[in-house]
Amino acid sequence: MNIPENLLYTKDHEWVKIEGDEATVGITDFAQSELGDIVYVEIETEGDSLDKEDVFGTVEAVKTVSDLFMPLSGEVKEFNTQLEDSPETVNADPYGEGWMIKITMSDPSEADHLLDAAAYKALIGQ
Repeated sequence: MNIPENLLYTKDHEWVKIEGDEATVGITDFAQSELGDIVYVEIETEGDSLDKEDVFGTVEAVKTVSDLFMPLSGEVKEFNTQLEDSPETVNADPYGEGWMIKITMSDPSEADHLLDAAAYKALIGQ
Protein backbone atom coordinates (compact mmCIF):
# COMPACT_ATOMS: atom_id res chain seq x y z
CA MET A 1 0.00 0.00 0.00
CA ASN A 2 1.49 3.32 -1.07
CA ILE A 3 1.30 5.98 1.69
CA PRO A 4 3.65 8.88 0.87
CA GLU A 5 5.39 10.39 3.90
CA ASN A 6 5.13 13.96 2.56
CA LEU A 7 1.30 14.07 2.67
CA LEU A 8 -1.31 14.43 5.38
CA TYR A 9 -4.38 12.21 5.66
CA THR A 10 -7.95 12.14 6.99
CA LYS A 11 -9.87 9.35 8.70
CA ASP A 12 -12.15 9.47 5.62
CA HIS A 13 -9.20 8.35 3.43
CA GLU A 14 -8.43 11.61 1.67
CA TRP A 15 -4.87 12.84 1.29
CA VAL A 16 -3.82 16.49 1.52
CA LYS A 17 -0.74 18.24 0.14
CA ILE A 18 -0.31 21.75 1.55
CA GLU A 19 1.67 24.40 -0.31
CA GLY A 20 1.36 27.87 1.20
CA ASP A 21 -2.35 28.59 1.67
CA GLU A 22 -3.37 26.05 -0.99
CA ALA A 23 -4.16 22.39 -0.40
CA THR A 24 -4.45 19.71 -3.07
CA VAL A 25 -6.82 16.87 -2.15
CA GLY A 26 -7.44 13.36 -3.46
CA ILE A 27 -8.30 9.92 -2.15
CA THR A 28 -5.68 7.53 -0.85
CA ASP A 29 -4.35 4.40 -2.48
CA PHE A 30 -6.18 2.44 0.24
CA ALA A 31 -9.48 4.16 -0.60
CA GLN A 32 -9.22 3.56 -4.34
CA SER A 33 -8.30 -0.09 -3.78
CA GLU A 34 -11.30 -0.57 -1.46
CA LEU A 35 -13.65 1.12 -3.95
CA GLY A 36 -12.46 -0.84 -6.97
CA ASP A 37 -12.70 0.47 -10.51
CA ILE A 38 -13.71 4.13 -10.40
CA VAL A 39 -16.14 5.00 -13.18
CA TYR A 40 -17.19 8.57 -12.32
CA VAL A 41 -16.04 11.51 -10.20
CA GLU A 42 -18.61 14.24 -9.57
CA ILE A 43 -17.54 17.56 -8.11
CA GLU A 44 -19.91 20.50 -8.49
CA THR A 45 -18.50 22.64 -5.69
CA GLU A 46 -15.84 24.55 -7.63
CA GLY A 47 -15.97 28.17 -6.47
CA ASP A 48 -17.84 27.29 -3.28
CA SER A 49 -16.57 27.93 0.22
CA LEU A 50 -17.10 24.85 2.36
CA ASP A 51 -16.43 23.91 5.96
CA LYS A 52 -14.21 21.08 7.09
CA GLU A 53 -16.12 17.76 6.85
CA ASP A 54 -18.64 19.13 4.30
CA VAL A 55 -19.21 16.92 1.25
CA PHE A 56 -17.39 18.37 -1.78
CA GLY A 57 -18.28 15.64 -4.27
CA THR A 58 -18.74 11.95 -4.87
CA VAL A 59 -16.74 9.15 -6.40
CA GLU A 60 -18.58 6.32 -8.10
CA ALA A 61 -17.15 2.85 -8.46
CA VAL A 62 -18.74 -0.16 -10.16
CA LYS A 63 -20.59 -1.23 -7.00
CA THR A 64 -20.83 1.87 -4.78
CA VAL A 65 -20.92 5.65 -4.53
CA SER A 66 -18.90 7.38 -1.80
CA ASP A 67 -19.02 10.95 -0.57
CA LEU A 68 -15.84 13.02 -0.58
CA PHE A 69 -15.30 15.16 2.51
CA MET A 70 -13.46 18.46 2.84
CA PRO A 71 -10.32 17.85 4.94
CA LEU A 72 -10.00 21.60 5.60
CA SER A 73 -12.29 24.62 5.43
CA GLY A 74 -11.84 26.82 2.39
CA GLU A 75 -12.82 27.65 -1.16
CA VAL A 76 -12.70 24.96 -3.83
CA LYS A 77 -10.53 26.76 -6.39
CA GLU A 78 -10.02 24.04 -8.95
CA PHE A 79 -11.36 20.63 -9.98
CA ASN A 80 -9.18 18.18 -11.89
CA THR A 81 -11.24 18.18 -15.09
CA GLN A 82 -9.11 15.31 -16.48
CA LEU A 83 -11.18 13.05 -14.20
CA GLU A 84 -14.36 13.82 -16.17
CA ASP A 85 -13.05 11.85 -19.16
CA SER A 86 -10.64 9.53 -17.31
CA PRO A 87 -11.94 8.75 -13.79
CA GLU A 88 -9.80 5.60 -13.77
CA THR A 89 -6.79 7.92 -13.30
CA VAL A 90 -7.71 7.89 -9.60
CA ASN A 91 -7.05 4.13 -9.55
CA ALA A 92 -3.85 4.36 -11.56
CA ASP A 93 -2.23 7.39 -9.88
CA PRO A 94 -4.16 8.50 -6.76
CA TYR A 95 -1.37 10.78 -5.47
CA GLY A 96 -0.40 12.31 -8.79
CA GLU A 97 -2.60 12.78 -11.86
CA GLY A 98 -5.59 11.48 -9.89
CA TRP A 99 -5.83 14.50 -7.58
CA MET A 100 -9.36 15.85 -7.23
CA ILE A 101 -9.53 19.44 -5.98
CA LYS A 102 -7.41 22.39 -4.92
CA ILE A 103 -8.57 24.45 -1.95
CA THR A 104 -7.59 27.90 -0.75
CA MET A 105 -7.59 27.26 2.99
CA SER A 106 -9.53 29.63 5.25
CA ASP A 107 -8.00 28.25 8.47
CA PRO A 108 -4.58 26.63 7.93
CA SER A 109 -4.44 25.64 11.63
CA GLU A 110 -7.02 22.91 10.83
CA ALA A 111 -4.16 20.99 9.22
CA ASP A 112 -2.86 20.32 12.74
CA HIS A 113 -5.70 17.79 13.13
CA LEU A 114 -4.81 15.76 10.03
CA LEU A 115 -2.95 12.46 10.28
CA ASP A 116 0.66 11.99 9.29
CA ALA A 117 1.66 8.92 7.28
CA ALA A 118 2.45 6.82 10.39
CA ALA A 119 -0.94 7.60 11.98
CA TYR A 120 -2.76 6.85 8.72
CA LYS A 121 -0.91 3.52 8.39
CA ALA A 122 -2.05 2.66 11.93
CA LEU A 123 -5.63 3.63 11.05
CA ILE A 124 -5.76 1.19 8.12
CA GLY A 125 -3.79 -1.52 9.87
CA GLN A 126 -0.57 -1.25 7.87
